[in-house]
Amino acid sequence: MAVKKNGKVILPFVMAAALAAAALLAACVGVISIPLGSVAGSILHKMGFNFSIAEYHEITLWQLRLPRIVMSVVGGASLAVCGGVFQSVFRNPVCDPYILGVSSGASIGAAVAFVLGWDAFLFGITLPALAAALLTLLLIYGIAEFRGRHSTTTILLVGIAINFFISAIITLIMVVNQQEMHKIFFWTMGSLSNVSWSEVAFLTPVALICTAILIYNSKALNIIQAGEETAMMSGVDTRKTTMAVLAVSSVLTAVVVAFCGSIGFIGLIVPHIVRIVFGSDNRRVFGYSLFFGAAFLLAADTLARTVAMPSELPVGSITAIAGSPYFIYLVLKKK
Repeated sequence: MAVKKNGKVILPFVMAAALAAAALLAACVGVISIPLGSVAGSILHKMGFNFSIAEYHEITLWQLRLPRIVMSVVGGASLAVCGGVFQSVFRNPVCDPYILGVSSGASIGAAVAFVLGWDAFLFGITLPALAAALLTLLLIYGIAEFRGRHSTTTILLVGIAINFFISAIITLIMVVNQQEMHKIFFWTMGSLSNVSWSEVAFLTPVALICTAILIYNSKALNIIQAGEETAMMSGVDTRKTTMAVLAVSSVLTAVVVAFCGSIGFIGLIVPHIVRIVFGSDNRRVFGYSLFFGAAFLLAADTLARTVAMPSELPVGSITAIAGSPYFIYLVLKKK
């Protein structure tokens, strides 16, 4: 019994160490190959130790490669834990963070920014995408709350309808502005190629705060899943808790999409696999989803920038290739 308990305590540290090692290896590969010793030495040099590496390795590592590695870790972890929240709230294994139209809302903001030429400025795409995503969320929740109809089913249906509506508008924008079609399409497929440290600095505290709130409410979600009567007896406000975690996870998803574009399937398959392996307790699901989601997007982004060198693939295409077969398997298994 003690061995099993110690294993549960040690496992998160082992997973964190494995993720750090994978990030170091990812920093080595690319159009410019950097030796592992140089990567480690450069990081130690930033920490105050006396190490030095070639200048072009230093520039590649700190201006191009490490920002997107950190972004992939933070973004993947965020999308995975948000997927766990959606699957728990809607009690559906095929729900993911994009189902409410967050991705489509961000995409239309980015599409308008590309058409207006704002992509030449810092945060020129990110801020319009984030604003549009948040406005989409407010619209969905506003319609769902109309005349007190605030059930999760209503929110889900309204989100799906808004999602299709916005997708149609994006298609029209791409057809009318064909000169910007490539940029819009590549962004909607997800890309970390233009990530900077300033964007990482913006996303990371938002992700930490939101995930802390979601993990804090994981026990309440466990009680809610046991039934409304059980929740009332335990003093859990079902509606308040549900709306709070949906709002927080939607905002976090909106921020990730605004920086990284639409990257599907992470929030769908990662928490589902974690639930199968570690059980249905949301505290474990949310916690382990952070590690597996980070590792998934890190691996996908590494493949996206190395498989077709010197060209780069949209990271969303890699996650879709990995996620689609599992989704089909899930559908067939559930019949």
